[in-house]
Amino acid sequence: MIDIRTGDAPLIVSIPHAGVEIPAGVTGLVSPELARHDADLYVDRLYAFAAELDATIVRTPVSRTVIDVNRDPAGQTLYPGQFTTGLCPVETFDSIPLYLPGGEPDAAEIARRRTAWFDPYHAALTGEIARLRARHAAIVLYDAHSIRSVAPRLFDGVLPAFNIGTNDGASCAPALAAAIGQVCDDSGRTRVTNGRFKGGWITRHYGAPMRGVHAIQMELAMRAYLIETPEDWPPPWHPATARDCQRTLRRILTAAIDFARHQ
Repeated sequence: MIDIRTGDAPLIVSIPHAGVEIPAGVTGLVSPELARHDADLYVDRLYAFAAELDATIVRTPVSRTVIDVNRDPAGQTLYPGQFTTGLCPVETFDSIPLYLPGGEPDAAEIARRRTAWFDPYHAALTGEIARLRARHAAIVLYDAHSIRSVAPRLFDGVLPAFNIGTNDGASCAPALAAAIGQVCDDSGRTRVTNGRFKGGWITRHYGAPMRGVHAIQMELAMRAYLIETPEDWPPPWHPATARDCQRTLRRILTAAIDFARHQ
């Protein structure tokens, strides 16, 4: 259940959280609607243009509630001292239980989900990284995310529009982060690098700039590409707002490809 669009450019766009599917056999949930509440809404649609840049796109259609492919499978927290959901989340970002009492996945169920959906996603990423590194001296792994602009349990106030994560500079060359940051700044929208979101497990696990793999996460505040209506969730796709955001995202991905090709 992993969707892969292969390209020859030195860029992989990873989309781990846009999925909304709840596969058969996943039981005990309060409701499918609640299970989809924290999805990175429409991010796969937002970045569909990456195919025109000959980028490789890897995405899972499975909801992050089923299993979060951007979490450490060993269970280590990504942000010590701060709230974050786990490999198989049991509550939403708003602390609402996702499962009926007694319905939470046990160790055996978590292991089953990991085998079914987590491991194939990472096998796909590993394979595509190897394929492209055989062709290019360096590649960029761009992990594409989004989140509500306001999520009090996760961060204070209103999130900047563009949130770049490089694991405090460990997952990619400073020049790549600077180039992407400059595109964000030129857009006139707010931007922060290594603020609340420094990169998830994908960025941290695969980023190896000394070996030619430069990993960077982009967490978009959803208002950058849709009209957020918390009282009527989920909001619909908003073509005009999305097109405006895509102009900036296209420049970002182009900057990533140019960076890789000049290494």
